[in-house]
Amino acid sequence: MKAFVHGNGVLEVKDMNEPTPNENEVVVSLKMAGLNRRDLAIPGRRKGATEDLILGSDGAGIIESVGENVDNVQVGEEVIINPALRWEDNRDAPPERFDILGMPDHGTFAEKISIDKRQVEKKPEHLSWDEAGVLALSGLTAFRALFTKGQIKAGETVFIPGAGSGVSTFLVAFAKNIGAKVIVSSRSHEKLEQARTLGADIGLHNDADWNESLADETVDLVIDSVGQATFNRSLKLLKKGGRMVIFGATTDDIVDINLREFFYGQYQLLGSTMGSRQEFVAMLDHIRQFKVHPVVDTTFTLQHIQEAFDYLQVNRQFGKVAIKLN
Repeated sequence: MKAFVHGNGVLEVKDMNEPTPNENEVVVSLKMAGLNRRDLAIPGRRKGATEDLILGSDGAGIIESVGENVDNVQVGEEVIINPALRWEDNRDAPPERFDILGMPDHGTFAEKISIDKRQVEKKPEHLSWDEAGVLALSGLTAFRALFTKGQIKAGETVFIPGAGSGVSTFLVAFAKNIGAKVIVSSRSHEKLEQARTLGADIGLHNDADWNESLADETVDLVIDSVGQATFNRSLKLLKKGGRMVIFGATTDDIVDINLREFFYGQYQLLGSTMGSRQEFVAMLDHIRQFKVHPVVDTTFTLQHIQEAFDYLQVNRQFGKVAIKLN
């Protein structure tokens, strides 16, 4: 089978052995996969590694074969891969054995994958293959950050810096579905307009005075993945006693914070990463209930996947980048 592989410092599409399932596994013939910023970083994290690794965390396809102990899915069923490995029940932090699919395990940028039966869930029928293929990692990350950690409620206001990322598009959709007010920011006027089309109530350009623009707004929750570039600006918007959830840092990881202002404001700072299988199932239920359609910016073929990497690197996309496998 064809796969996009990193090995000996090289990224390439090459032939790999087709997988076979053990007794608790299924083989999925993958239709589509989703590209994430995590995939861009993995080659740098594997410096010196000689063995081939198939990259990719997101994917959707059709069950091709099953192991003898598999009873939750059948051959021919359409499924989505859950990339949060070995994390079953919702809890405050991931368990010790938690990993994300695509390193160290072989990932989804391949024509087929063999994976534990607990890592597949039935595809919502209203989703296209493109939409299903890009859903899992970003959708699960958004769901846990917004609901489990952020505890968003109807009538509250959430501020999301960095409109345009895959996770942010899910955050906007999920928050609007339950009756929250949504404010986003971006350095791109075009992305702000796209976010408003998706449902955002207010869009702030990065060059604007955010505090002045939101003088009449009460921000109950901030969900930030930008990092140093927006952390303190976002915190200043948050109401006293408000909640701030961090799930990433696309700019610098290190931030300076005025601790006295922080504890006098009695703010709550929460970290979030991916989510459990329990949350993944709840996220899919939400997708079905509200007929959510993931935002797919562009689709590339497996043979042109390096172009997809280059495209995501420059951050021009709004939503997700999909990879067509079969």
